[in-house]
Amino acid sequence: MSETTASLTLGDHGFALPIKVGSIGPSVIDISKLYGQTGLFTYDPGFTSTASCESAITYIDGDEGTLLYRGYPIEQLAEEGDFVETCYLLLYGELPTASQRNDFDYRIKRHTMVHEQMARFFQGFRRDAHPMAVLVASVGALSAFYHDSTDISDTKQRMVASMRLIAKIPTLAAMAYKYTIGQPFVYPNNDLDYTSNFLRMCYAVPCEEYKINPVLTRALDKIFILHADHEQNASTSTVRLAGSSGANPFACIAAGVACLWGPAHGGANEAALKMLEEIGTVDNIPKFITRAKDKNDSFRLMGFGHRVYKNYDPRAKIMQKTCHEVLQAVGHKNDPLLEVALELEKIALSDEYFIEKKLYPNIDFYSGITLKAMGFPTAMFTVLFAVARTAGWIAQWKEMIEDPGQKIGRPRQLYTGAPRRNYVTIDRR
Repeated sequence: MSETTASLTLGDHGFALPIKVGSIGPSVIDISKLYGQTGLFTYDPGFTSTASCESAITYIDGDEGTLLYRGYPIEQLAEEGDFVETCYLLLYGELPTASQRNDFDYRIKRHTMVHEQMARFFQGFRRDAHPMAVLVASVGALSAFYHDSTDISDTKQRMVASMRLIAKIPTLAAMAYKYTIGQPFVYPNNDLDYTSNFLRMCYAVPCEEYKINPVLTRALDKIFILHADHEQNASTSTVRLAGSSGANPFACIAAGVACLWGPAHGGANEAALKMLEEIGTVDNIPKFITRAKDKNDSFRLMGFGHRVYKNYDPRAKIMQKTCHEVLQAVGHKNDPLLEVALELEKIALSDEYFIEKKLYPNIDFYSGITLKAMGFPTAMFTVLFAVARTAGWIAQWKEMIEDPGQKIGRPRQLYTGAPRRNYVTIDRR
């Protein structure tokens, strides 16, 4: 803790509030004892000016367009590493050595299958159920099948739960996809790498051999890396809040999946695709650009700009290149939606209005186009986000559980309801 303090004056009374300094980024005013000293709370809707915890996992500088995992720039991890290595980094704080990587791979692959009764669990859903509804339920149900890794006070059980979640959520996600399209489940193949295995579980069928496309595998692996963690966003905060009560890890991650489902969070790339469908053809783009610039029009260009990044989203730069590689690999000339996306991208990067307001295409814009080109339906986009973000959720959950200063989350409120009043019997109302 720094020796410097911030001064707060209330009437004739002054209070000194400690200032805590992180390794990089803004310092914070410690108000943990404010209520005891003053009888007042702070008011911060959305907690946009409040640090809810100390964390050493992810750092974002929205003004500079910087994203670091454990100090490593996201650009380097996405271009040089892979998703499993990123999972290890998020969990343990350092990149693995060769032997550590082999051991980590082995531990994950030991847990890729799910209990066979889970297949029957899926049969309780309607075939047209949204895959996220299925994933929320099935992730939460893991705690009913794996009682030996729900004791959060046991270090070994926490480790086993972490491995199980990283390994099994891709399997559950693929099962959710297969169930909604009426195809048989495909068991994991542990001879394959993490991402190839997932693609095979999604697209293979028993009647023919599935061929791995290295371009698509590498693209999805990058998408997983780019989405693995993003500081204290809504779903990560949900996982931490659920975990602060002592809930088991499977329940905490299920809570994160449920939060991610919101269209303002994980559904943004799905919203971007729906916008492209609304535009329809390249000829309609000028009309929609005009509408986007009109303050009185409710239409908004989805997938442009970012709440955190006031500069270009560093993930979008990587995703742009990956997107074009995938489009080239699969061919896009016969897909009018992708033609709309490419033309819209060109306009947004050259139009003065977008440049001035820094409304650059963000990761949701490019990932949505990429996933569609890979053959995933829009309903699966948020499911894929959940597969990637599971690594960050678990790292954040693990960090919180191991923090000796951790307390159960309990935000306060500014009450604006009726003051105290007496009950009136029904015959007198």
